[in-house]
Amino acid sequence: MNKGRVVIVSGPSGAGKTSVIKRLLDEGDLPLRLSVSATTRPPRPGEVDGVDYHFLSKDDFERRRENGEFLETFEVFGRGYLYGTQKSTVEAILRAGNSVLLEIDVNGMLQVVKHYPDATTIFVRPPSLEELERRLRARKTENDETIHARLEVAEQEWQFKDRYQHDIVNSDLDETVERLKQLLSN
Repeated sequence: MNKGRVVIVSGPSGAGKTSVIKRLLDEGDLPLRLSVSATTRPPRPGEVDGVDYHFLSKDDFERRRENGEFLETFEVFGRGYLYGTQKSTVEAILRAGNSVLLEIDVNGMLQVVKHYPDATTIFVRPPSLEELERRLRARKTENDETIHARLEVAEQEWQFKDRYQHDIVNSDLDETVERLKQLLSN
């Protein structure tokens, strides 16, 4: 992996992005650091500020956005919570000689590549939307309304997969992690 590049991983909720990324980072084979996003949503049990997210008040988030401190921002599923990637976080990782991994949505990718046109972009997805629905239901963490909303978003995101340099089908976690390691080692 070339030092100091931006790597963007996107894909529908339930595609396995978080599991793939966690394994990539845990194995530590690559000079790759995860950018911790900022959010206005309250922490869930067990989440730590600065580790899972930078938890900000809505006023603080808006002030930072107005000051141009974010590479990208978005609101998830109309719940009123804002999320964003802080420029300072990305720049600090790059200055340290590491590559930075951004786990962001399709709209975020489109915004970030304006700042980093040489970013490596990867779309991770399950083999089908039917498999995605099965995975979301198997989690047993969301109600039918939330699952339906996630599937609608997934259908929209799916249409952007060709805008990514790499479209990776996550059928098997081990194989997907190995494929990403090979891709990022170049």
